[in-house]
Amino acid sequence: MTKYREYYNRMVEENKDAFDRFTQAHFEYSTNEDKYQEKFNQEGETILKIIHEWEDKLCKQSEKSGFGKYSGGLAEKFQEEVKSHFPLIDHIGIVVKKFSLKKLL
Repeated sequence: MTKYREYYNRMVEENKDAFDRFTQAHFEYSTNEDKYQEKFNQEGETILKIIHEWEDKLCKQSEKSGFGKYSGGLAEKFQEEVKSHFPLIDHIGIVVKKFSLKKLL
């Protein structure tokens, strides 16, 4: 197993409750974006912190072992692994402002 997949699996295992909640929110959001945007943003904020933390761990490990020039590609592969499981993760933080038209009297 590749290092980035190993880190991804460890990240999900160690944060199982958070990822379970996010998986549910991700599914609900995929069915109705307008209705579940706020919940998706809340759960997603926690998940993004966890993902960035583990991405940093992964890249620091490769930099310590003398492969610092490859850490950018490694981070990209890690993000691709995340997106393969959660394709809508880039939608976290979208602010939807609802507007209405007022009648002129």
